[in-house]
Amino acid sequence: MDTVTTSHATDTLASAPVPEAENDDFAPMPPEAPLPMPVQSFKRFDKIQRRHWAAPLRAYTPWLSRLLVFGGGLLLTVYGAMEMYRVVDVGAITTLKWALLVLFVANFSWIAIAFTSGVLGLFWLLFRAPPSPDLPEVLGAQTAVVMPIYNEAPSRVFGAVQAMIEDVEKTGLARHFDWFFLSDTTNPDIWIAEERAFLAMRERMGPGVRVYYRHRVKNTSRKAGNIGDFVSRWGASYPHMVVLDADSLMTAHSIVSLAAAMEADPDAGIIQTLPLIINRNTMFARVQQFAARIYGPVIAAGLAVWSGRDGNYWGHNAIIRTAAFAAHCGLPDLRGRPPFGGHVLSHDFVEAALIRRAGYAVYMLPVLGGSFEESPPSLIDLAARDRRWCQGNLQHARILPAAGLKLATRQHFATGIMGYLASPFWMAQLLVGIVLVLQSAYIRPEYFTDEFRLFPAWPRFDSERALALFGITMAVLLAPKFFGLIIALADGKTRRACGGSIRLIVSTLLEILMSALLAPIMMVIQTGSVMQIVFGRDTGWNPQRRDDGSIPFRDIVRRHRSHVALGFVTLIAGMLISPSLVAWMSPTIAGLILAIGLSWASGQLWIGLALKRAGLLLTPEESEPPAIATRSNALASQLAAAGDDESDGIRAIHDDEMLRRRHDRFLPPPTRRRRGDVDGERAIAEAKLNDAETVEDAINWLKPKERMVVLHDRALVDLLVRLPKVAEAGDEPRVETNAA
Repeated sequence: MDTVTTSHATDTLASAPVPEAENDDFAPMPPEAPLPMPVQSFKRFDKIQRRHWAAPLRAYTPWLSRLLVFGGGLLLTVYGAMEMYRVVDVGAITTLKWALLVLFVANFSWIAIAFTSGVLGLFWLLFRAPPSPDLPEVLGAQTAVVMPIYNEAPSRVFGAVQAMIEDVEKTGLARHFDWFFLSDTTNPDIWIAEERAFLAMRERMGPGVRVYYRHRVKNTSRKAGNIGDFVSRWGASYPHMVVLDADSLMTAHSIVSLAAAMEADPDAGIIQTLPLIINRNTMFARVQQFAARIYGPVIAAGLAVWSGRDGNYWGHNAIIRTAAFAAHCGLPDLRGRPPFGGHVLSHDFVEAALIRRAGYAVYMLPVLGGSFEESPPSLIDLAARDRRWCQGNLQHARILPAAGLKLATRQHFATGIMGYLASPFWMAQLLVGIVLVLQSAYIRPEYFTDEFRLFPAWPRFDSERALALFGITMAVLLAPKFFGLIIALADGKTRRACGGSIRLIVSTLLEILMSALLAPIMMVIQTGSVMQIVFGRDTGWNPQRRDDGSIPFRDIVRRHRSHVALGFVTLIAGMLISPSLVAWMSPTIAGLILAIGLSWASGQLWIGLALKRAGLLLTPEESEPPAIATRSNALASQLAAAGDDESDGIRAIHDDEMLRRRHDRFLPPPTRRRRGDVDGERAIAEAKLNDAETVEDAINWLKPKERMVVLHDRALVDLLVRLPKVAEAGDEPRVETNAA
């Protein structure tokens, strides 16, 4: 079989004009409407640049709520610190006792503010919360609904978006929304599956629906860069954009209400919803789902009330004023190398900070409803995602002192940072406590120090006061959960949908038990993550696992064997030191010793379904699934049954001429390479295609990155297409020789 072996042929093909698809109306994206997105500075900000409120009457600061939350948290922390001081102030206060006191205050202040914020949320939901707004009848502006995707199952994301489009069409306001899939996918097979799913979706929904797809050649700056690319190229066409995540699902009522709220508030920059978790069935995911549904509203309400218009952004299920975002949210790269340098990893907090700095409001609508997401299916999956979040939040320490930020914004950053520092602080507190007990049990104390004392300095604790303080700490820690339970019990519809009062209470106790056992495992994992980041280890950006499949048991053992060993070491050391120490640390010890079993059970689908059949950990969205969730799941199942998610992208492009023509239209305009500028992966891919006798050879030889190069290059696709499916009759196997 003849093959093309010169580079001149591919150079000519690379510069050839793009062939027209058979249907000239086909366009993957609308005409570009550029919107400048200048890079912002963290070091400089002139307050004169901050815009003035267009509606000053709305521009209130909830000083009373902040006084209740932070003033109350401070008083509670002072009380806890005084009690802890009295615990250790028996005999001399040593350096270790001071360390124990400082660590306790750091940890207690964290839960004290969560407690007072929960109290505020409880009373707001009971007495001040407005009803969910009615569905708006008219809209005036155009909104882009964008879903960034990165190596996700196409059946899942395309099914969800189709369900949302259908729901919005029922409102009669569909003409005000354009829908975009913004792909950063790096898996070649998933990329081609996305294109096939998009084309099939357009065919199903007809020519009238405005749904578009764009794939970036390079996923620069990850999700923030993906959104930034859309805004800078198409943003001028859309006054607002609703940003989704790959697991997002929103009802038409939620989407349209967000658009109406943005139109009604000229000062709004970002309006955030409260996403609830749905579609989860493993034991671990159902625990998270229940906790988010029962406790989440109280926590979110308290946060929304004290934040006011200085709120935060969680990166999805929110609407954004596009022009304000473009003008003020261009993120600079941080100086230095990752993990603390490079591009901003957790960009959402920073975007909220910058748009608020510019004079726009950022706030939440905690009672809007109709906003959903999914959660990791197991403890290990959560830990993998949590590692990336840990790095992003610790990176915020460099942005915390940025010029011009609002005080509430700095508090959001501090809260995110402390969310991860709390684990090493907690571990350090436990270790210091163990050392102190060990010291009192085995190390001969200095009864008479250099300073003259009438009585010896005994290393003692006030055990009764310590026990009382432990009870107070547990009450403060668990109170927000019981606040959520009170709200759920008070709402008859929620109470019944959760299986009734008894099942709801039992479910709450079960969730508290599981959280208590899992907490020490996460403490050790997060402590390890913090230490890795401090010592310069960067995290990757792997796609999240969103299915309900379990993890192989050998991987679970490998991941948690060190945790189990730590648990046994702690148990043995505690028994040698003091049985009372073991009793005090029993939740931590039990969680670590049972880590392998708990992690295995967390990802088991059958355990989660058994709890569901028993009526435990039920949520209203499980008992009566939202119509949009039912439709989304049905569409996802239909698309998955077609098998395109698992198909080979190279084979699909080779075999399907129409797909190949449409794929050509998805690609950016061709560019001629500079002479002497040779891409190594492209050269290898071209050589393999030239050597291939059949398309099966190409499929077997091309590595993932080489496949991406081929599919991005029109000339290489043309070489691919020339390959037959099977070797032609009479062809002799090619023998390569090397000249001496």
